Amino acid sequence: MTRNAQTEQQHPPSSVADWGRLVVEAYERIRSSIKETPLEPASDLAPQTGFHLFFKREDLQQTGSFKLRGATNKILSLTRDQAARGVIAASNGNHGLGVAAAARQNRVAAEVYVSAHVSTAKAGRIEQLGARLQRVGTDPLEAEVAARKAAESAGKVFISPYNDFEVMAGQGTIAVEALRQAPRIDAVFVAVGGGGLIGGIGAYLKWASPQTEIVGCWPENSRVLYESIKAGRILDVPEQPTLSESTAGGLEAGSVTLDVCKSVIDRSVLVSEEEILAAMRLVHHRKGWVMEGAAAVALSAFLREPGRYTRKNVAVIICGGNLSPEVRGRVFSEIPNPRL
Repeated sequence: MTRNAQTEQQHPPSSVADWGRLVVEAYERIRSSIKETPLEPASDLAPQTGFHLFFKREDLQQTGSFKLRGATNKILSLTRDQAARGVIAASNGNHGLGVAAAARQNRVAAEVYVSAHVSTAKAGRIEQLGARLQRVGTDPLEAEVAARKAAESAGKVFISPYNDFEVMAGQGTIAVEALRQAPRIDAVFVAVGGGGLIGGIGAYLKWASPQTEIVGCWPENSRVLYESIKAGRILDVPEQPTLSESTAGGLEAGSVTLDVCKSVIDRSVLVSEEEILAAMRLVHHRKGWVMEGAAAVALSAFLREPGRYTRKNVAVIICGGNLSPEVRGRVFSEIPNPRL
């Protein structure tokens, strides 16, 4: 699967201060349109190590995912003519929901292209939010190609899930809230797919809280951006199935996230499918709620070495809570008593 998107904005922020201003502007632009999610104490998951752990609960966002932030910032950044023509996206999941919700709230027509692999429940939610659903092809790449062609033909803006500075700035507003909720954050753990989430968060924190360690977290089975950062260029990396569905997929050639993520990520952690599954089950057992596999990637990366953060404040970004029926069935079919 190839990730969506060619950025509509051609000129990147040229400095840390530029990024800081871009994210602050995004926050002021979208704050009345999104939910301020809580920074919830979670140190009880491993109290013996003496750290202060917090969950930034983006699973409680209006669409169940952080993606609403970036989509809202992009739509509110459109010119009047662009908004009048409508927008197009390609997504089988959270990005489609975010674009549909943001478009409806701002009275912008939206089309979301999906492939045959989209779940019935997710497709239904996108349509309920008022977006026009276009079913194309048997895989996400076919849907993306069709969506791009349609956007170009109709003169509409194609909204990328990650390869766009305004989308990244919208995701970075998570860090604006988190720093206000906990004035000192020593480390933040973020799952990485296309890099829009950690790129936005990391770029803002390098300006507002440069002492904060930015930890990029990948499933071992899907680590395209990790390998691309190491190589210094975007690679086509073979993938294996992963519970972290929303971070899976290749990276588009020329993605703006490569350079941003290379500059903001301080440490990288790769986790196994077994660790992801254990983290999902642990949170359900201890907290009674469900998180996506991508959120469990960030948590399991932290739980790999919790003692490293003794007496420190650590934030884990719980990026979403929308599970596919397949993943839900696997996670909750047999739940043993979780152990660290």
